[in-house]
Amino acid sequence: MQPVRAIYPGTFDPLTNGHLDLIARGSKIVDHLVVAILRNVNKGTPLFTVEERLEMIREAAEGFPNVSVQTFDGLLVDFARQQGAVAVLRGIRAISDYEYEFQMAMMNRKLDPELETIFMLPHEKYTYVSSRLIKGVFQLGGDVSSLVPALVMDRLRAKV
Repeated sequence: MQPVRAIYPGTFDPLTNGHLDLIARGSKIVDHLVVAILRNVNKGTPLFTVEERLEMIREAAEGFPNVSVQTFDGLLVDFARQQGAVAVLRGIRAISDYEYEFQMAMMNRKLDPELETIFMLPHEKYTYVSSRLIKGVFQLGGDVSSLVPALVMDRLRAKV
């Protein structure tokens, strides 16, 4: 049986405990999980540079020997092929996430019928957490320390 390699793509700006939860649980069901930071994103100006996000995720994922962190741009299916991945791991917090993720999964299937999508639900305590929400609440002075890894909290304090 061939080892199962999966891609967990996202912007991770910043990495949240919800992301880390999916990394931890995803790493238990595949042989190798590549956390892939999208470089060319149309989500506005990121708070952290790609290099900063790469460094934070690598540090946060140190305890997972079968997890690596890389960056990519372009089509996810092309990156998955380059990595020898057979699956994409995606988190779904709400129905609205599902609608978007379903469209992406179907397009990826059209582009590469061999690439599977694995949908995972985060732990209940992270179902409302998003990077966008973390940034907004933090920038307005709210406490997000229980929602991000300590190393991310340190970087947020230094950045803002």
